[in-house]
Amino acid sequence: MEKVEVGKNGVVWSTGEEDGGEDVFACKESDALAADHLVVMVHGILGSASDWKYGAEQFVKLLPDKVYVHCSERNMAMLTLEGVDVMGERLAEEVLEVIDRKPGLKKISFVAHSVGGLVARFAIGKLYRPSEGGSMEQVSTNECKEDSKGLIADLEPVNFISVATPHLGSRGNKQVPFLFGVSAFEKVAGLVIHLIFRRTGRHLFLTDDDEGKPPLLRRMTEDNGECQFMSALQSFRRRVAYSNVGYDHIVGWRTSSIRRTSELPEWEDSIDEKYPHVVYEEHCKACDVPREYTKEDDGLDELEEELLNGLSRLSWEKVDVSFHSSRLRFAAHSVIQVKDPYMHSEGADVVQHLIDHFLL
Repeated sequence: MEKVEVGKNGVVWSTGEEDGGEDVFACKESDALAADHLVVMVHGILGSASDWKYGAEQFVKLLPDKVYVHCSERNMAMLTLEGVDVMGERLAEEVLEVIDRKPGLKKISFVAHSVGGLVARFAIGKLYRPSEGGSMEQVSTNECKEDSKGLIADLEPVNFISVATPHLGSRGNKQVPFLFGVSAFEKVAGLVIHLIFRRTGRHLFLTDDDEGKPPLLRRMTEDNGECQFMSALQSFRRRVAYSNVGYDHIVGWRTSSIRRTSELPEWEDSIDEKYPHVVYEEHCKACDVPREYTKEDDGLDELEEELLNGLSRLSWEKVDVSFHSSRLRFAAHSVIQVKDPYMHSEGADVVQHLIDHFLL
C-alpha cells in the first residue's frame, strides 16, 4: 500500500509497494505535474533509499517544477551483495516501473553513490536504445563519438553522476585506503573478499570469472552482446565523477576519479567560497588513443589500465572534494553524499554543487 508523507519544506515522499523505492516530488500539484525530468538516485553497498534523503529533498526544493526524484530501494541492505549485474537488472526494472506510473517524463538522469555508480552503469546498458536509423558502433573499436544519440528507457539521457564510485574496481594499490596500501593486505583481501561481500566483492576485486568471461567491470567498458554499456554511457550529455581526495577509507581517489596516480592533481583548500569542500575541478576530453600499459604505471595492473582506457574514451567532468579539516573527515565516504542530514551536514555544499551544475 502506498504511503505518502508531506514534509514541511514542500516536498512529498511517496513510498510504493515493498522494495519499490521512494518517489520525491513537489507538494504543489502544478509543479509536480510540470516536472518532466526523472532523477534516479542510487545508494551504495548495504544502503537504502534513505541514504539520499537529503539530496533528494534539495533537488525538489530547488527545482520543484523541473525534477521528479526516485530513490532506489530495490537493492537495499544485504541485496547489495548479490552482484553488480544482478543489482543492475533490478534497478533497470525499477526505473521502468517508475516511468510507467509517472506519465509525462521526457528526460532522465542518474546520481549514484559508491557501488551504486557501477550498478547504474549496468542498468543504463540494459535500458539503452539507439536513436532511429543510428548504428551501434562498438566503443571498443575507438570510434566513440561524443555526439552519439540514444535513449535510456525511451527518455532523453542528460546527467550521469557518480559520487565516490570505484570505477576501476577495488583491488589495486591504495584503491581501498583502509588496507593502508600494504600489498600483502591487498592480496589477502582479494582472496577473501567474497566471504564478506560475496559476489559483489568478486566484481569489485575483478576476480569474477563467469563462464570464462573477462571480469564484469572489464566487460562494462565496451559494447557487447550482453549490453551496450558504453553507448549508453556516452548518450548522456554529461558524465561527472565526484571523488574524495582523502579520508575515504572505502573508495580510493584514483578509482573514483578514473585517474592514474601521476594524473592526480595538486589541490588547494577551496576554489569557491560557496563550495568550501570542492578543491579541484577538471574537464577531461575523450581520449581515443589508449595508453599502453607498462609495469611502472602508478600501481595499476594491466586490467585496471584497460578499465581506465575504456572509460577515458568518453569525456568526464571530475570534481575533487576534501573534508580534511572536518570533524567527521574519517567518514568522508558518507559525508560526501550527506547520508545522515545531521551527522554528515558538512557535505551539504557538495550536494549544492551537484544541483547547481545539473543540466535540465
